[in-house]
Amino acid sequence: MNASDNQFWTQRYTDFLEKTSSRPARIVYQRDRARVIHSASFRRLQAKTQIFGLSESDFYRTRLTHSMEVAQIGSGLVEQLITIGIGENGEEADYMAWLPSFYLIEAICLAHDLGHPPFGHGGEVALNYMMRDYGGFEGNAQTLRIMALLGEYTPKNGLDLSRRTMLGVLKYPALYDDIVSKNSVYQAQLTEPQVDDFRTLDINRWKPPKSIYLEEKKLFEWILSPFSQADRMRFTQLTKEEKGHPETQYSALDTTIMELADDIAYGIHDLEDAVAMKMVSEELWEAEVMDTEVFKRYALWDETMTQRLFSHSSKGRKHAVSKMVGIMVESIYMDENREFEHPLLRYQAKLQDGPAAILELLKRFVYKNVITIPEVKQMEYKGQLIVLELFKSLRANPSALLPSKNYEKYQKASSDQAKQRVISDYIAGMTNTYAARLYAKLFTPAQGSIFDRL
Repeated sequence: MNASDNQFWTQRYTDFLEKTSSRPARIVYQRDRARVIHSASFRRLQAKTQIFGLSESDFYRTRLTHSMEVAQIGSGLVEQLITIGIGENGEEADYMAWLPSFYLIEAICLAHDLGHPPFGHGGEVALNYMMRDYGGFEGNAQTLRIMALLGEYTPKNGLDLSRRTMLGVLKYPALYDDIVSKNSVYQAQLTEPQVDDFRTLDINRWKPPKSIYLEEKKLFEWILSPFSQADRMRFTQLTKEEKGHPETQYSALDTTIMELADDIAYGIHDLEDAVAMKMVSEELWEAEVMDTEVFKRYALWDETMTQRLFSHSSKGRKHAVSKMVGIMVESIYMDENREFEHPLLRYQAKLQDGPAAILELLKRFVYKNVITIPEVKQMEYKGQLIVLELFKSLRANPSALLPSKNYEKYQKASSDQAKQRVISDYIAGMTNTYAARLYAKLFTPAQGSIFDRL
């Protein structure tokens, strides 16, 4: 299989439908990146939370700055794979012909959170509850939907990115309905009556499966069409879970690079925010990172790193974070899963054992001491209630409350599920700020005017 045979991977869905030739990779992937950067969904990430609320400080990361950092780290990982892929005698490793270009990996990394709803994963679960009988909601599935339909670049095919870019963003190659059908506990939950007082709702029971929507099935099949039947079956197979949703097991080459970049940004850059905000102390860091058996086994850095990280100097903290990221980036290597035939599925970017173990340690540290603390969960809960109440009201009064262009889509929708998806798309596209202001306009007596511009 020849990597230079690019017509499959540079093809856009519009090219496929109109039977037109795809353009050269250099042009296509550069334009993919441009389409993402100039999309409304990308701009809205500046007003969607990463960890902290937007009102906390202008310094802390949003989904936009997070996505930019993921793209920068992704490019660094590709550069490192190029560096180690060239031998002393100048011979190139076989995987080199299949590495993504910098334009391509940046397009994938910048796009990976486009479908992120307001109020983080709390908003995601709230939308999934309201869509539980109508195809569900999931952030990664919404990302694909933006690329396939909602993005503004084309009238019918969304941002209309290339097949390889869409494959790279496709983190979970399975349909929502297929996963839910294999979860008997979740199926039983679906028979429960609607909860109208959302303050009594156990929302954590409604976490969505990592998936894509049934509505994007044809596009999904088009993305995977260059692969053999055996590769497609293996790539989309699900685990057997005793509890929770079944999950997919495999990612494409470009996705493995993007996910490593995402994990590094989450585990290290989000740690920087937590330290700067004094949410984690030096003593806690010592106890739960530096003094653990995992860290003692690999010891990727010494106490100087701790001193810099907690030096109360932004320069010292930044130096420590940069050093940590560099260690992770330089540990990347290319593995092979020989169960797959196609190089884009067979080649898998991974971190060496030591850095991989430390990165998992850092992610757990951030999750335990930042993501799940009561102060953060309370803001997530507040956001969930905003999303639930907005959806409930829009569902009951679409003609009065939906903006005219959204209501026009609602009226043209061919089924109840399609109508509810219009409402879901509208709320999912909101920023935290927009959702909060709309909530105040509708439900706070002293707020709101016909002249408000949300």
